[in-house]
Amino acid sequence: MDSRTIRFIRRGRPVVLGNVPPDRTLLEVLREDLGATGTKEGCGEGDCGACTVVVGEPDGERLRFRAVNSCIRLAHSIDGLALWTVEDLAAADGTLHPAQQALLDSHGSQCGFCTPGFVMSLFGMYQNHVVPGEPVTRALAQEELSGNLCRCTGYRPILDAAQRMGELPRVAVDEGQVLAQLRDLRRAGDEAATYLAPDTLAGLLAARAAHPEAQVVAGCTDVGLWVTKQHRRFAQVLDVTRARELLRIEDYPQHLAIGAAVSLTDAFAALVAERPQLKTFASRFAGLPVRNAGTLGGNVANGSPIGDSMPLLIALGAQLVLMKQGGHRQLPLESFHTGYRANVLAPNELVAWILVPRPREGEFLRAYKISKRFDDDISAVCLVVRLELEDGRVARIGIGAGGVAATPVRATNTEAFLAGQPWTADTARQAAQVLRAEFQPISDMRASAAYRSEVLGNLLQRFWLESQGAASINLEQFQLQEAAA
Repeated sequence: MDSRTIRFIRRGRPVVLGNVPPDRTLLEVLREDLGATGTKEGCGEGDCGACTVVVGEPDGERLRFRAVNSCIRLAHSIDGLALWTVEDLAAADGTLHPAQQALLDSHGSQCGFCTPGFVMSLFGMYQNHVVPGEPVTRALAQEELSGNLCRCTGYRPILDAAQRMGELPRVAVDEGQVLAQLRDLRRAGDEAATYLAPDTLAGLLAARAAHPEAQVVAGCTDVGLWVTKQHRRFAQVLDVTRARELLRIEDYPQHLAIGAAVSLTDAFAALVAERPQLKTFASRFAGLPVRNAGTLGGNVANGSPIGDSMPLLIALGAQLVLMKQGGHRQLPLESFHTGYRANVLAPNELVAWILVPRPREGEFLRAYKISKRFDDDISAVCLVVRLELEDGRVARIGIGAGGVAATPVRATNTEAFLAGQPWTADTARQAAQVLRAEFQPISDMRASAAYRSEVLGNLLQRFWLESQGAASINLEQFQLQEAAA
């Protein structure tokens, strides 16, 4: 089979690349095929941000900009999109873009290896958030740069640069021109292609039935690591992110229906809109480029035991809709995984929708992520608890946990213990002991088994304290300037 041609817009012109293998990464194409060596490879895992680029895609009559990691993004995924790298920002006469000039003025580059990635995250932030005359907050700068690491610990001047960009003369992207160019692109490929990306759900399900051996990808934030770290090769890839039906978030009286191809950024925004207490948890899920590329359906289907979305969805009582040609079925999320990265999907099925119940009156919800770094890190333990009380007793309880078993799990023993019990300090202490004994976690580089078990119980006791109004025991209440005072 012939490899499919990639067409995208860069520097105001169409770029056409033929015979690109389906498992070739965007970073490889940039550096080795296009000579765009300003984009660096740091970790090859989507953790450090040195390889960050910005993609633009139509969003109605506007262009939506997303900073993404090119090291784990498959090159074919940008077919039909616009792309910016660090080489593309300066004007033809050499005048620097405000993202570059602000970094220069603020002395934000030290060894320089991470600098191109920071520049591109700043560019994405500039396009999405910087409005002339309106200040950029430090909090926004920190959130937008959460996917970029500086080994020289030079964050202060970089954050200064983020806040300074808006003070410089405005530089605008001609979105109308780019949108017109994108409309003129003609996507290549057919059913014999090695990279399949149908733009309808019907086409996607047909491709799944016809090519059950194809590697299914969404944001590729995990499959990309199989390519870069395990050197796995894929003869054929099926990309779910172009099926327009699965890019929707639909409102229903009893639940939100989140399409499997909806990005983590958009999925969490919808969840936070209904449950504002999830904002910190959502922003800590991963760095922004990973959230921009990754999808909620991909995180669920991948089934990593440390995937943070699943403990949350389990605690909320989410259901999955699995689809194939000619039918579908629905099941609780906790019934989907059968073992380490194993699930109930048939070879012709795909995860299509995640159904998340709406908040109930009186619901008390907390989501805890324990990791070595606050930003851009993988959980050692994740615990989400949703509680409803009636007359001081536990009427409904949902507990989802990650990092403590081969799959994300529901703490059924602890839920059963708490059901109908008075919600008291003594009940919480006893429940913490039940929770510690419910799982047999492993020891690894992130934490020991004993630590994980102990922390599970401690987090449940913290949940009790917060349910009683304690507010000074979590990072959401911590202010950096207070610590410096």
